[in-house]
Amino acid sequence: MISGVGAFLKELLGELAGEVVLTVVACLAVVGLALAFVWGWERSSLATGGVGGALLAFLGYGGWELLRPARPGRRGRLAGVAAATFAVAALFIAYAWSCTCS
Repeated sequence: MISGVGAFLKELLGELAGEVVLTVVACLAVVGLALAFVWGWERSSLATGGVGGALLAFLGYGGWELLRPARPGRRGRLAGVAAATFAVAALFIAYAWSCTCS
């Protein structure tokens, strides 16, 4: 019985630590992106807008590749990278949404 409680507590603490680490990484990513945007905007607003637009287009392509119906054949490398980037960005956005690091 005691070993069952110990295993439960170990799993609970592991999950809590994982959540905390993921939330901190997501908050730091949001802060880093905001600082990079402000720095880039001060240097060149045109280049910053272009890079931001290209990043949004890449994420949109990744979302489209991830959510469209599967077709026969192998998915290309760019499509796989775009889909993985979209999935990671969506996960970070979900965790950063609850971020109280403002």
